[in-house]
Amino acid sequence: MSSSGMRSMHERYSVQALWTEELRMRLLNRIKLPPQPSVLEVGSGTGCVSSWASNQINTQVLGIDIYRPALKFAQAQDPNNGYAQADGAALPFPTGTFDLVFCHFLLLWTFDPGQILDEMKRCTRSQGWLMAFAEPDYGGRIDYPSKLGKLGEYQIRALEQNGAYVNRGRQLKGLLAETGLQQVQAGLLGGEWGVDPPSDLHSEWAVLRADLTGSMSDDELNELETLDRDAWREQKRILFVPTFYALGQKTTDTYSY
Repeated sequence: MSSSGMRSMHERYSVQALWTEELRMRLLNRIKLPPQPSVLEVGSGTGCVSSWASNQINTQVLGIDIYRPALKFAQAQDPNNGYAQADGAALPFPTGTFDLVFCHFLLLWTFDPGQILDEMKRCTRSQGWLMAFAEPDYGGRIDYPSKLGKLGEYQIRALEQNGAYVNRGRQLKGLLAETGLQQVQAGLLGGEWGVDPPSDLHSEWAVLRADLTGSMSDDELNELETLDRDAWREQKRILFVPTFYALGQKTTDTYSY
């Protein structure tokens, strides 16, 4: 991928990270980690969340991803943390290596999320934590005014064509429970709509256009963007994609598939 393409990918991941920052902080505050914990992000992309976690926890984070260009970008952007190429379904680490293993917007892109979570659990130390910070559920998307429902329908179709499992969010708690983790907690990122349009509306439309190009004509996209911006300006717009989180603790070193 070109440098401009990687920059666009990083901007998209940065927008997603901004959406969930407050939630991630709350989740980290729920758990107790040792001083200078060992931390792994599976599916680290361009390093947005690994870098953030490193600052919040005050420790070095290791991020792994299968896409080498994203790893090179992450290392250039964030030299204080480590990034390596690896497959989340076969992590190259001994059992019980990390105090915290997490992912963020990863499992919706995986055919077998259970295998990923089993590996994440295997690499977690006894009394350590596994967190899925955010997994959207596009099947529960709400668009209002109703004319903008078409926007959601097209985005879901485009995501499915690109390999996404759009209902992954609602499955998240059960998936963590199936790994044998204890104290499994799950919840939903809430929605709030104020007077002004969101500050990242331009970035969100850049993401939508990237998703929907080829699925509909430029004229249709332009019409929907105008409807969307008008609805925000008139304080009528509601857009809600349920985004789930889940976390659980590993209480023994026993591991089996």
